Amino acid sequence: MSYLDRLKEIKQNNIAPVYLLYGNETYLMEDVLQKLITQVLAPEEQDMKLLKFDMTEESIDTAVEEAYTFPFMGGKKVVVVKDAYFLTAQKRKEKVEHDITKLNEYALRAPEETVFIILAPYEKLDERKKVVKQLRKQAAVLDAKPLNEKELRKWLEEKASELNTAIDSAAVEKLLSLVGDNLLMLTSEMNKLATHSEDGVIRAEAVETLVSRSLEHDIFSLVDHVVKSDIENAMRIYRDLIKQKEAPLKILALMVRQFRILYQVKQLVQQGYGEKMIASRLKLHPFAVKLAAKQSRQFEAATLLSLLDDLAELDFRIKTGKIEEELGVELFLLSRSKPSIQFS
Repeated sequence: MSYLDRLKEIKQNNIAPVYLLYGNETYLMEDVLQKLITQVLAPEEQDMKLLKFDMTEESIDTAVEEAYTFPFMGGKKVVVVKDAYFLTAQKRKEKVEHDITKLNEYALRAPEETVFIILAPYEKLDERKKVVKQLRKQAAVLDAKPLNEKELRKWLEEKASELNTAIDSAAVEKLLSLVGDNLLMLTSEMNKLATHSEDGVIRAEAVETLVSRSLEHDIFSLVDHVVKSDIENAMRIYRDLIKQKEAPLKILALMVRQFRILYQVKQLVQQGYGEKMIASRLKLHPFAVKLAAKQSRQFEAATLLSLLDDLAELDFRIKTGKIEEELGVELFLLSRSKPSIQFS
């Protein structure tokens, strides 16, 4: 079941006795965890009825034993098992011994009075292990992987609703282009936008005015202006970044990364790969691939390679002291419209 479906299930008070939350997108895991706790326990109950066990410090046996005990003064309680690394193929020197058979047995006959939540912040579990197979059968499972573009848009709409406002499609598009897929940053910006929403609707104009630009967005815009030979705006962004105390070598490295992504995406598109497959192969978010594919259409592959060669040469000259770094990057940008300018 997807993250959004899990949230809907929790909102409807359809609570399972055992949850397994795993994956790389820890924001999603934490969000589901907090919503489960809030749904099951009133704030005043959490001191007595919310118990957390770190598996690097305490055994699963202890957590299971606690889960079997009845809640203080009735009702329900929540037991959270953190960092369940023993569900993966990971080898590590253990401080404590875990009797995994206890977890197997618990999954089969979990009491209704306890909501038992297992957190495993790892991309993959060891599917060969009996306990993993058992949990997949008996527990409510969430694979916390990055949201796709459709899910991101739906997530923003849901987030707006939580904040007692709405967000129009143009604002969603603008917000994603400025912030990207970082859910923590998106949450922060949505809180800000909702606070300043005058008519209960977040619009693109408000996003443009209020949302902070990330460094990655500024680099994307910088590269976009270079692509279009709009050197005036490229220089404006570069000088703004310098004023913000960003190191020229860092800006250069991020430009190289973006041009390399453009080249790789262009090559894979020409080979017939779809955006989802490209995202998986390059370990990028599908939304980033979509933007890169659109941007790369303005370049020939040979031009991208030439730009990467120029940037590599500039990097070498800076690091060997042949040119000052701030000036070097500035001359590179100017050279996009004035080929006669050299880096020497």
